[in-house]
Amino acid sequence: MDNRAGEMQAFLRVVETGSFSEAARQMRMTPSSLSKLIGRIETRLNARLLERSTRRLSLTAEGWVYYERSRTLLAGIEDLERELSEGAVSVGGTLRVTASVGFGIVAVEPLLPAFWAAYPDILIDLSLSDEIVDLYLDRTDVAFRVGALANSSLTALKLGTAPRRIVASPAYLALHGTPESGADLARHRCLGFNFRRSAPVWPLFEGSRIVDHGVTGPLLANNGETVRRMALAGMGLARIGEFHIREDLRSGALVEVLAEAVQADTEDVHALFFGGERLPHRVRAFLDFMAPRLRAFLAEAA
Repeated sequence: MDNRAGEMQAFLRVVETGSFSEAARQMRMTPSSLSKLIGRIETRLNARLLERSTRRLSLTAEGWVYYERSRTLLAGIEDLERELSEGAVSVGGTLRVTASVGFGIVAVEPLLPAFWAAYPDILIDLSLSDEIVDLYLDRTDVAFRVGALANSSLTALKLGTAPRRIVASPAYLALHGTPESGADLARHRCLGFNFRRSAPVWPLFEGSRIVDHGVTGPLLANNGETVRRMALAGMGLARIGEFHIREDLRSGALVEVLAEAVQADTEDVHALFFGGERLPHRVRAFLDFMAPRLRAFLAEAA
């Protein structure tokens, strides 16, 4: 059976005691069997790790690399086992999280009860906003972002891709008709956003190319939930993330239009955080819990 962690531990013991005989005594092995074990490591790596002499042992350059990496890996294993053996209740503290309004409501919030069942001592300080916040200035631990990312020193964990849909209520379509092409948007009330990064155009496939169609309407909002509610109220067409209106589409409260024209209209979804070797346990626990579940949620796109 492959036991590389055990081999690493043996190698570290030899280096730290400076003696095969002392390391063998501590590990309840014979010096010859321990020497053979180190030899097998060197053979597998095709590199000499130790210079042996009658007076002392010394590390080669490759030996130093193997020593440092082995020590880091074994420390990580110890941290993992200690965290799991102590139980999730030992992980606590306040975790500041931000997400867009729609994604927070339909994707993040439903997962929180199960997260608290596993980590009851973590307090979630959750802020929902479609505006982009500065994680450093706002002292935020994790941000869920939908859309293009700006270059930064943050670590980005991709969760999936969110398609956008153009939708309207059955009542609106009955009154104003169903658009059959991008050109029809000019005569429709289109609900929009007022973000600085948002433009009053909807890109649609026409043949093999994408054409931007200018749109106008009675609303510019700073969050997707307001746009969704106004679409449900029959106030116009909305171009919005599928995850936000998934249940509305399933229930028939909203109806998709121009489906083929928006097939490539997607946005990536990421979790952003300050990375590094010393990621706080509460942040790591939150990401490990949320990431696979959010990936599964996004993969269900209708």
